[in-house]
Amino acid sequence: MSTRMTSTEFNRDSGAAKRASEGGPLVITDRGAPSHVLMTWADYRRLSGRERTVAEALALPGVAEIDFDPPRLGGGVRAADLD
Repeated sequence: MSTRMTSTEFNRDSGAAKRASEGGPLVITDRGAPSHVLMTWADYRRLSGRERTVAEALALPGVAEIDFDPPRLGGGVRAADLD
């Protein structure tokens, strides 16, 4: 659900606009028509798909068909030379 605010109201009280966007997208209108949307950074990242956990990435459809066999790193642990 989105909230609406006129561009005049937005210019007059940007703090109220920020608070209103915490509950979901805030549609800013210009002459009665939607012109901009204000949302929190967390909502933007979630909607843009830029924020994904490793578990979510690995759970993507088709991930089982990806051939991924990383090489093992050779060499073991060796003693530190402290002299």
